[in-house]
Amino acid sequence: MQGQAEAGHGPVLVQLDHGVLHLTLNRPDKLNSFNQEMHLALRAGFERAHADPAVRAVLLTGAGRGFCAGQDLGDRDPSKQDGPPDLGQTLENFYNPLVRLIRSLPKPVICAVNGVAAGAGANVALACDIVIAAKSARFIQAFSKIGLIPDAGGSWSLPRILGEPRAKALALTAEPLDAETAAQWGLIWKWVGDDHLQEEATALAQRLADGPTQALGMTKLAIQDAASQPLDAQLDLERDLQRRAGRSADYAEGVSAFLQKRKPEFKGQ
Repeated sequence: MQGQAEAGHGPVLVQLDHGVLHLTLNRPDKLNSFNQEMHLALRAGFERAHADPAVRAVLLTGAGRGFCAGQDLGDRDPSKQDGPPDLGQTLENFYNPLVRLIRSLPKPVICAVNGVAAGAGANVALACDIVIAAKSARFIQAFSKIGLIPDAGGSWSLPRILGEPRAKALALTAEPLDAETAAQWGLIWKWVGDDHLQEEATALAQRLADGPTQALGMTKLAIQDAASQPLDAQLDLERDLQRRAGRSADYAEGVSAFLQKRKPEFKGQ
């Protein structure tokens, strides 16, 4: 039921509230590090966001004092395994499908980063559309500390957002990046005081959920496509998407509300 928690326990808390699907990583004793159970629960949440028309925006955050510390290395202890793990299979089965679900969702995804976001946790956050971080948040490309490369889309997103020099420096040194610097560099949208993070992120998610979400989803996908398309192809895409948007009920409502000097009531249709 909207406005009430639908899953009060488990590795991901789920709540649908007035069109906003709240997904909260819920392994606070492990800094919300990923294990298989949490992977499957989070994937189910984003699959629901794709399929359920009642979901008009998603707000992803973490319980406790951190957002996500990446992979739970307790599941990767070499002394407890017969041989080296196939981490490529882990990416293929879990992280890559999750990132694809977030990026392809035709609805806004807001990420509220509370505390540390390390390794794959940082890169899952960066896969979201708008990232708001608490002042205490830290983004850490921790992979080099354990002999790995950035994954969960990190090697793709970092150079596109920051450029090659900063992307390489963050990945090679694994130095923490504070929220204020992340915002200055354009890695995230903005930072806010710790006490205001959830309030601001929720208000933003609600504002987007109340908006013309079909057009917002098309805007998201058009901007994502722009990085890999020449201008002519992007102009054609804008033409096609604008044609769809212009035929929507939300466009008619938006124009009517403007002419009548009233607040529009968008339905996401």
